[in-house]
Amino acid sequence: MGLSGIEIMKMLPKKNCGECGVPTCLAFAMKVAAGQADINACPHASDEVKAKISEASAPPIRTIKLGSGDNTFEMGGETCLYRHEKRFEHPTGICVLVSTDMSEDDIAGRLSRFNTLRYDRVGVLMKADLIAIKDRGDKSAFTSLVERVRGECPDACLILMSEDPDTLSEGAKICADHKPLLYAATKDNADKMVEVAKDAKCPLCVKGDTIGETASLAEKISEDYKDLVLDTGARTLRAVLEDQILIRRASIKHKVRSVGFPTVTFPCEMTDDLMVESMIASVLVAKYAGIVVLSDLQPDTVYPLFLERLNIFTDPQRPMVVQEDIYPINGPDENSPVLITCNFSLTYFIVSGEVEGSKVPSWLLIKDTEGLSVLTAWAAGKFSADLIAAFVKKCGIADKVSHRCLIIPGYLASLKGELEEELPDWTIQIGPREASHLPAFLREWQPS
Repeated sequence: MGLSGIEIMKMLPKKNCGECGVPTCLAFAMKVAAGQADINACPHASDEVKAKISEASAPPIRTIKLGSGDNTFEMGGETCLYRHEKRFEHPTGICVLVSTDMSEDDIAGRLSRFNTLRYDRVGVLMKADLIAIKDRGDKSAFTSLVERVRGECPDACLILMSEDPDTLSEGAKICADHKPLLYAATKDNADKMVEVAKDAKCPLCVKGDTIGETASLAEKISEDYKDLVLDTGARTLRAVLEDQILIRRASIKHKVRSVGFPTVTFPCEMTDDLMVESMIASVLVAKYAGIVVLSDLQPDTVYPLFLERLNIFTDPQRPMVVQEDIYPINGPDENSPVLITCNFSLTYFIVSGEVEGSKVPSWLLIKDTEGLSVLTAWAAGKFSADLIAAFVKKCGIADKVSHRCLIIPGYLASLKGELEEELPDWTIQIGPREASHLPAFLREWQPS
């Protein structure tokens, strides 16, 4: 059980120095207990106290980090069963499998699709995260494939899969500081695999034939090495779904440390039908899998997974926003219309999509409304005439256009008079209420 803010406060030096960025030790302790601050930010707490608080405050599912630099993937760190309770911390990793016995065309196609199947939605890049490289008994072919993947897909995090500890060790050396996940320690090779993981300083996957065997093996290994990922060996949808739920409930609700690790699942080994495989993966994205390994990446099967993952792992407590700025659409010039709206992502992408579809070169001003939609922001006083006017004056749009005509959303028609007072040099035009009417409006637009 994690420590409360008061319990953490009792262990702090109580200097109220503010060097941690929080005014008082009590406030800092409360933030640490809530997971909003790191105990290491306190410069006066002893190493022993920091270690004790870090251990007690750690999430029930250990956080595992793969990769290096800007190209990293994190899983685990989860603290709840349902997103509405708090939030899910790390999105499920989408992984594609390549193996040493595949043909050149199969390998090249998978690596190419890993690099090209990337989509931008509401300002978020949706793409696959990992490549699993499987050894089929040929060490030289395995190490060559690892080198190739690192060269052709430098932003991919890796899972190295082999039953031979020496082969995994060679593969890990090729990756250097770009930490891969080593797969897998079993009851037959656990000791050797742990030594390889220690030497390489890489996370290690633990695989049993059942969830019970996996938990027992993980408990034993975790006494010596704690950066673990679990594969319960389940290879049917029912079995793997039950295992994912049992692991999450046991670790979150009952604090069972032996299963307090993220998981990797293999839809690619459950069916030969790519569509069925994608459907299995969709269930596991929704129900707690840390990684889903797919046999291939195809646009019609992987895009729905990307979108599902984006929706599930969006923090419900934080609105999705775009940056306050001037956005040129369709190559505008000094005679192009100027529109303004809020920075709620959905509003931005609907409006910008309609403007782009109109083929009319336009300037779109995005005002920061803290992620609120147009009417909600207006009601909350965050999209008022004075704030809009201040933004128009400071954003620099006046230097980009020869006219002084600003188009506001139709739902803000009541602000026209106030805006004309705040912006006496500008003419305020009322745009349509619905974004779908923008193309027709813009095609007929003339500056007043």
